[in-house]
Amino acid sequence: MKTEQIYLAPVTEEEDKRRSTKDLRSIFGKYLYHWPLFLLITALCVGLALWYVASQPPSYSIRAKVTIKDDTKAGDMKTALQEITVIQSPKAMESEVQKLKTRALVGRVVEELQLWSTYYVESTYGEEEVNTTSPVRFKLLSQKRPIVERDFNIYIESLDYYILTQPGGNEIRIPFNSTSNNAFGTWKLDTTAHLVDYVGKNVIVRLSSPEEATNAWIEKLNVALNKSAPIVDIDVIDTDPERGVMVVNHLIKSYKMLDIEEKNKVTESTLSFIDDRLKDVTGELTSVEKDVEGYKSSQGLTDISSQSQAYLQSVQESDSELNKVNVQLNVIDGIENYINSAGSNGNAPATLGIEDPGLNNLVSQLAILNLERNKLLATTPEDNPLFAPLNSQIQSTKNAIKGNIGAIKASLLATRKQLQGFSFKAESSIKNIPGQERQYLSIKRQQAIKENLYVYLLQKREEIGLQYASTISDINTIESAYYEGPKSQKEVPLSIAIMFGFLLPVGLISFRETWKNKIYDTEELKLTEVPVLAELIQEEGDSSIVVLDRNTFALAEQFRSLRSNLFHVYGKREESRVTLFTSSISGEGKSFISNNLAVSIAASGKRTVILELDLRRPQMAKYFKFDKENPGITDYLRGDATIDQIIQPSQVRSNLSIIAAGPFVDDPAELLESEKLVELIAVLRERYDDILLDTPPLHLVTDAMILGRVSDLTVYMVRQGVTSKAEVQFIKQLKKEKMIPAMHMVFNGIQRNRTGYGYNYDYSYYNYSKSRSLNSRKLLKDLASRF
Repeated sequence: MKTEQIYLAPVTEEEDKRRSTKDLRSIFGKYLYHWPLFLLITALCVGLALWYVASQPPSYSIRAKVTIKDDTKAGDMKTALQEITVIQSPKAMESEVQKLKTRALVGRVVEELQLWSTYYVESTYGEEEVNTTSPVRFKLLSQKRPIVERDFNIYIESLDYYILTQPGGNEIRIPFNSTSNNAFGTWKLDTTAHLVDYVGKNVIVRLSSPEEATNAWIEKLNVALNKSAPIVDIDVIDTDPERGVMVVNHLIKSYKMLDIEEKNKVTESTLSFIDDRLKDVTGELTSVEKDVEGYKSSQGLTDISSQSQAYLQSVQESDSELNKVNVQLNVIDGIENYINSAGSNGNAPATLGIEDPGLNNLVSQLAILNLERNKLLATTPEDNPLFAPLNSQIQSTKNAIKGNIGAIKASLLATRKQLQGFSFKAESSIKNIPGQERQYLSIKRQQAIKENLYVYLLQKREEIGLQYASTISDINTIESAYYEGPKSQKEVPLSIAIMFGFLLPVGLISFRETWKNKIYDTEELKLTEVPVLAELIQEEGDSSIVVLDRNTFALAEQFRSLRSNLFHVYGKREESRVTLFTSSISGEGKSFISNNLAVSIAASGKRTVILELDLRRPQMAKYFKFDKENPGITDYLRGDATIDQIIQPSQVRSNLSIIAAGPFVDDPAELLESEKLVELIAVLRERYDDILLDTPPLHLVTDAMILGRVSDLTVYMVRQGVTSKAEVQFIKQLKKEKMIPAMHMVFNGIQRNRTGYGYNYDYSYYNYSKSRSLNSRKLLKDLASRF
């Protein structure tokens, strides 16, 4: 038998664009079909976000502004104090700003303000912070071990007593302001002016480790530098605005104190060096003065010549400069010994008289690093990993100092050699003076050297002492801490909620389709290369024979279209047509379609008979009323009945006949392979125009393949959302190997509103207001079906 086939034409560029547009529209429609799921999850996420926002305390932005003196932009304009300062070095603004966020500085603020203790009361949404209005203040008197996170649950019984609930549930009545002991030390609760407002209420005193509190405040702190000013903007986000103002102001105060401490630390080192040198020079000067006095007394000298005075003055000037160079070389040697000595992490050496700004800056940085290391040593063991980056910075700074010392020392040695040459020439000239005067000048010269050195050191000590006494910070407060109104916290949670309200349904839908792995679109059927005869929608009706039900008029029209397409495939055929109906698995609508199509063909005037050849699970009784006691196919194939005995007229159509399956047998496949089945079909071909064979699912049993030998054409059922995508290759293999004759396909069970899969039919033409009216039950059922 020849049947018309559908061939695929080459895909043009225009067709490819059309398909791409259709694919995008299909993807969008698939998700649009599930709009109730998107609406439900979005509403749920937004509700949770609003609940979260309501449960969170409002946040405040606490701001302050300070200015830092930038010595790098001062140029040549220096104050008198800067002129006599020997250790001043320019500030690096970026590093100065970063000090505001160092653990050492923030940790000092946390410790001094005891920010590791917070206070809460119960509220509608859980716990509410009451730090500035707390009725009590926790005060740690002595510490036995590090503080760990712990809660003190207290009940304010009266203005004099509170009840402490211990971890085991025991309650202790304790007077306020009295000491108590526990594992980490001795403590007490002091009352505040707000105590009267909390009588009869529960208060939670929550302790955390200072390290965790420091980390938390570093996260809250934001420091930004305006380089053009230079002004530093300090910003802290906190739920307690008054506490935030207190913390920011205390941070600025501690920063100023740290700046003064760093300056004084280096100044103290220089003063110590000068004091040591003055002790030595004072002794030497006293000894020389006694020598001058003794020599003049013994020789009876009262005056010397003007020439001797000139020589003496020249030598004194040369020796004074030489003394300064020697002092600087001593300072360089001190710095070099400090750098080369093992474990030199104490105070940095003095830089008295050293005018090299690079070396001064490096020594100043080394002093700051040592100061930070000493502060860390006060609270942390030396083998702690926190010391690794700090030790690395100290070592790199020392290496940089070593590189500078060589050049400075070489320059000073050259200067000293030159001054020594001047002194040698002056001494040679003095040799021409008479002996007594020459000897006197030599002693007088030693006195002048020591005296000049003593005066120089004494003057420097006074200058540095003045600096030490009048040290001021380079940090000035422009705007003290203030806070603005509470910041809205809705934007981020609501944005996240809306994002999840979109992403979660997309993920659920994609996961469901991946997990179910079902066929939903005709595009997937094209992979089978099997022509599609018709697409049948999913309709709700009261009757199994929908072609006679006016409430399913649209589906009835589609069965008529399937009938027309089937006749078109057969062409102008004079002899009878034998059509086999099968599917991959059970539940794909094979019996439903074959029985309704049989009624539709009979309604067109064709003599029609339908054979129930699914001998394992007969379903025809659900569709037609017939005598179940009447013999069936199994009776005929076993020789227990004749053809006329098994044919029953249908109560639905006069020209429709039915042949039921008959009694159940153990060997249905063997019966279907018998020649009696061929004889039966041959007789039916003579009596009827159309013979329809309702067979079992082909992927489960082989009955349909056995029946293929007596069939002209196969109608294969695929049902939307039921047939697995894995069946595509099976169907393709059936067609390729021609296991069943002239395969054609029907796409069944298409949901009319499932726009996401390419179907959005308008059936208003077929609808009757009475039968198609929507009610709440049907609407809920429709919404539920989308999930």
